[in-house]
Amino acid sequence: MTQGDIVLLLNQLMAKMKTRIRVVRPWALLALVLLLLLLLLLVGSCVQAADEETNGSGRRRSRRRSTVAASNIMVPITFLNSSVEKGAVCMDGTPAAYHLDPGSGAGNGSWIVNLEGGGWCNNARTCKFRTRSHHGSSDLMERRIAFTGIMSASPADNPDFYNWNRVKIRYCDSASFAGDTFDKGTGLYFRGQRIWEEAIHHLLSIGMASADQVLLTGCSAGGLAAILHCDQFSAFFVHRRRSTTTVKCLADAGLFLDAVDISGGRSLRSYYADIVYMQGVAQNLPPACTHHLDATSCFFPQNIIDDIKTPIFLLNAAYDVWQIQESLAPNKADPNGSWRACKFNRSACDASQLKFLQDFREQMVASVKGFSRSRTNGLFINSCFSHCQSELPATWNGSPAIHNKGIAKSVGDWYFGRAEVKAIDCPYPCDKTCRHII
Repeated sequence: MTQGDIVLLLNQLMAKMKTRIRVVRPWALLALVLLLLLLLLLVGSCVQAADEETNGSGRRRSRRRSTVAASNIMVPITFLNSSVEKGAVCMDGTPAAYHLDPGSGAGNGSWIVNLEGGGWCNNARTCKFRTRSHHGSSDLMERRIAFTGIMSASPADNPDFYNWNRVKIRYCDSASFAGDTFDKGTGLYFRGQRIWEEAIHHLLSIGMASADQVLLTGCSAGGLAAILHCDQFSAFFVHRRRSTTTVKCLADAGLFLDAVDISGGRSLRSYYADIVYMQGVAQNLPPACTHHLDATSCFFPQNIIDDIKTPIFLLNAAYDVWQIQESLAPNKADPNGSWRACKFNRSACDASQLKFLQDFREQMVASVKGFSRSRTNGLFINSCFSHCQSELPATWNGSPAIHNKGIAKSVGDWYFGRAEVKAIDCPYPCDKTCRHII
């Protein structure tokens, strides 16, 4: 009997039970239930048999099942309760948290530390609102989350990093892990820098201190955090005299530009200024920048990246959707709504709007000119309308591609020194491999 036959028989039996349930005797009903359970076990056996295949030595293994299980694994949360007394807490005072999927085999000595993203807040009202979500309280964080893309345990989806120790540090401070103050008026804790330091010290204590290879990553606000903390991350290993540890960083969608918006103002600069002031960020910004620029300017990656000593890879969409919607054409800068259609649908943009977006791309390309001169740095700027591409399976190890090389391959080649990667796409709409989100 095939699996399909069993399923069909199950359906027929269930239909008969529904029509006869009022007249069937208890012992007969029990017999039907037992039969159903037996058939369900048979179905499970058929599925397992279909999944298993025999290798050359005659041993049976479940290759397809293990790959699927790895790609869909849900990773449990761990709370840093011991760090509460040190002030490493979320905005509402709850403990910081992380998720760890341990490495295996050759990946036991390698670690990825991923800094979760999720925007920022710049005033009492918006920050208070975030405490009602996982971005402000660990009480509201998911107890298990999926690891995908660069965090995946599937060798098919993530060939270079699948067996590494993979960690996601949860984001609940709202200043890219860089603030350190307490607001008496609201009762909110802005302790991102302490969360960052305590989380890293904890990971070092449970095995990362002896790592051979480490990679700090993050997307969006987490991508900015990876840039801000890249050299700090490297210093943790230098101070422990682990000079043999390879330390690198990857910032995905973290290249936020100090750009002029459609009204001629600087919406993102104003927003960042509030964040830096409210959350006590200035003291934790890179000194190489703050020695000659104001703190708000030093929250923008374009003013930081040239001075980062640790090798770093910048992955960004030239037409970053978040920046289009919130920095270039926010509602305050567009009172008449002339950009409302364009910023949510690239096909609705007229010629002048596309010209404005092309100028933004040119500014992004210009901002990495000095950065790209370093042989140790990597770059992948594609001409897609997107935001965050390293943790989505379809974009991490699928399309888009530049010169026929996708993102996962580009990052892997850079990290392991297989090739120098300085890939900048041609302007929209030349790239047909993009996975646009607007």
